[in-house]
Amino acid sequence: MGRADSLIHVKADGDKINIICHKEEQMDAVNERFHGTGNEFIGYEEWDEGEDKKWILTFRVLDNYEIKPESN
Repeated sequence: MGRADSLIHVKADGDKINIICHKEEQMDAVNERFHGTGNEFIGYEEWDEGEDKKWILTFRVLDNYEIKPESN
């Protein structure tokens, strides 16, 4: 995958982050990075079909008081 193929587009609006992935493989890396660091996954949407297909992932950034500690 070349540099241009690995780019994603990010749009932030308040506490929401929308990420447009151009390749299906990018979704795993984005999900691991954003959800794995404590952001809430809201959902995803598929745009277009075939070679023009894009995936839009939406996350919500949690405030410190919204993050629940892991129970023992």
